[in-house]
Amino acid sequence: MSQPKLWTGSYIAACTGNFLMCFAFYLLLPVLPLYLMDMFDTTKSVIGIVLSCYTVAALCVRPFSGYILDKFRRKPIYVGAYFCFVLIFVGYAEATLLFMFVLLRILHGLVFGLVSTAGNTIIVDIMPSERRGEGLGYYGVANNLAMAVGPMTSLFLVAHSSYNFIFYFAFGMGVLGLLFACMIKMPNKPRIVVPEDRPLHSYDRFFLVKGLRAGLCLLLLAIPYGMTTSYIAIYGRELGIESGQGIFFSLMAFGLIASRLFSGKLVDKGLITKVISVGSIICCVGFYILSSLSWVHEFWETAGLAGFFIVATMLGVGYGMMFPAYNTLFVNLAPHNRRATASSTYLTSWDVGIGIGLVLGGKIADTSGGLPMSYFTGALAVTVAAILFAKVAGPHFNLNKLR
Repeated sequence: MSQPKLWTGSYIAACTGNFLMCFAFYLLLPVLPLYLMDMFDTTKSVIGIVLSCYTVAALCVRPFSGYILDKFRRKPIYVGAYFCFVLIFVGYAEATLLFMFVLLRILHGLVFGLVSTAGNTIIVDIMPSERRGEGLGYYGVANNLAMAVGPMTSLFLVAHSSYNFIFYFAFGMGVLGLLFACMIKMPNKPRIVVPEDRPLHSYDRFFLVKGLRAGLCLLLLAIPYGMTTSYIAIYGRELGIESGQGIFFSLMAFGLIASRLFSGKLVDKGLITKVISVGSIICCVGFYILSSLSWVHEFWETAGLAGFFIVATMLGVGYGMMFPAYNTLFVNLAPHNRRATASSTYLTSWDVGIGIGLVLGGKIADTSGGLPMSYFTGALAVTVAAILFAKVAGPHFNLNKLR
């Protein structure tokens, strides 16, 4: 029996638009901490607070964006939010005060919360349900490809040009992505409208309550991920690895891509909980190694350098397995008319963890033993997440899944 077609024109356009949006995002990710240190002479704690404004803002809008996307036409909302997301890159080049920069990060986070939730919902709408895990896996590959080339590109550019050039380059990539977003054709399916039996103020309108257990696990997993993406360039500097910071992101992205190519198919075979458990263990080991690299590098420089890059691949493989699995888990817990709310809950959980990781990582780094202690704390968070999923969230999903 032949499978329904996955690689349609709209699916390709959605993946390409997602890649270019994420590429613009990842261009800024590794250089913003350096930019804040160089331009505003900020501490790691202040860097964490400033960068977390983006995540907190996205978090604030996500629950409402899920509700809006379930009620109204999704593509116009997606395209409008994408346009605003791209436009804000120009503002970074004009921000001469830290206050202005913080304000732009907040606005950017608000728009990103809406555009990412819309994109994640639209991709589910335009793919066949029989190939959802596989389709989400490939969609995530676009994100991972951006992670591979974005940080490496920006770290190269910052050494050979200016921060402002990077901001305008990100704007140009975003404009190109917006064109692909406009090419997506939504399926001509009747929207499923179910009478609301919840009052307007009910939080169940904005969160998928059945996904909160898994959401807590995902939150814990996101804490060290936020620490890594934001502080790994500084950590590499402290280890004396000046030229390998971009390679770290590329190897991490390689692991993400490689694992997504097979994990999505395993998810479609019903192995969601097993895929998440194995991915959690891999990440757990990776973060414990990462936290010890400062000590290892001090006594054996070659081993420290090798460990730095091995960890990057391990984290990529572990998170690459879990991303499509968790995404499918949330969608499978929700009725069809609350698909956007499921995506919103999934992304909200991730955003909360990222925000905690940004603030906690910088705070620990400044006061309690530096970035190695930050990553050790992150490793403990992943350990708790793995145990909590095995004992609580996984069994709950198996009892309550709708498909």
